[in-house]
Formats: sequence, structure tokens, C-alpha cells
Amino acid sequence: MARKSTNIDMTAMCDVAFLLLTFFMLATKFKKDDPVMVVTPSSISQITVPDTSIMMITIDTKGRVYFSIDRKKVGDRDVADARLGLIRDMNEYKKLGLSDQEMYQFQKGAAVGVPFSQLKQYLSSPPAVQKQLDAQSPGIPVDTSADAPDNELAAWIRVARNNNPFLRILIKGDVNTKYPAVDKVINTLGGMKIFRFNLITNLEAVPPGTAAYEDAQKKNG
Repeated sequence: MARKSTNIDMTAMCDVAFLLLTFFMLATKFKKDDPVMVVTPSSISQITVPDTSIMMITIDTKGRVYFSIDRKKVGDRDVADARLGLIRDMNEYKKLGLSDQEMYQFQKGAAVGVPFSQLKQYLSSPPAVQKQLDAQSPGIPVDTSADAPDNELAAWIRVARNNNPFLRILIKGDVNTKYPAVDKVINTLGGMKIFRFNLITNLEAVPPGTAAYEDAQKKNG
């Protein structure tokens, strides 16, 4: 019998591919940009951190402190978003007088770096004004003592951990951040009996001749 070439109609597959592409383009939620850019220092540590249940404390070159958590739902709470649960509890705890719309803006936003006295104004402002406030903000007030009345970072940490006690705490400092600013954050955590946290760094090659280099060679050899 004579052989006949097989003809496969790819029209249906192309349609499905474009439908999937369109779906992901429309359904994807992009992460909002952080209010400040931070260039982290380099290290040889290869420890990776998870991308959920994270509390991020960012310190810029001016020593300003910013706070954020991810949006993963926590436990069996009736709140579908961790950030929404955090701002609701903080609103009640600090009597901030935030509206539902302002709490929604916090829910979908990025890191916050303003004092409680400016938070309502910040959340009610359009994105362009928020960028101006980010540039002028002194950051979240922090002190070497966690019990200091003006240590607002301690309040953010306390309420966030009440919502999710399994939060992994990360400190992200700029390579040019002065140590006293980082020391205040670490002392705040220590005053709250929190001694496990991670410092965010960029991975660099292990210098030859060091003990870490020899260990790496033994593992690879």
C-alpha cells in the first residue's frame, strides 16, 4: 500500500496556547514596587529563604526603616489576606481611624515606611503623592529599646506575629547603611525575645584559600 504523509492540524493547539497566554496576562497580579531601592551587601552564604510567611524589615542608606509582610492567608482566620488582617488589628490597636478603602490600599501595597501619625494620609493619597511622601518620610520610628513608647517598629512586629507566629523575619539593609541603624532593629528584636532572623545578602563566589572554599571543594570532590 502506498504511504501517505500525516497532516496534523495545529490550529486548535495554537488557539489554546493564545488563550492560556491571555489568561495569565489578565489574571497575574504584579508585585508593587518597594518605596526605596536597596543594594544588599555580598556574602558567601547559600541559605535560601521561603517566599511565604515573611516579615521584611528594610533599612535604606539614610537609616530609614520600612516594614512589610507577604499576603499569604494565615491559619483558619476569617481574613483571606494576611496584610488585611494585620492592618485591621493595627487600626484597632492604635486607634488609627482608617477606612475600609484605606485598609484595602495597605492590603495591596508594598512596604510601609511612615509613622502612625502619617499613615492615614499616606494610604488615602494617590500613587504619585505616595511616592513623594516616601521620599520625604523619616521611616518607621525605631529605638534601641522595644518598650520605648516611640518604637513603632516594635508595634508592627508584635501585631504581625500575633497574626502569624511562624513569620520568618528578614532584615534587608543597604550596603551603605550605617551600623547604628541596623543595631536599633536588632536590639528591638532582642528586646522582644526574638533571636532568630536572617540578613538578606547577594551571593558571591567563595574566595580561594579560605576554610569555606576548602569545605566546598571537599563537598564537590
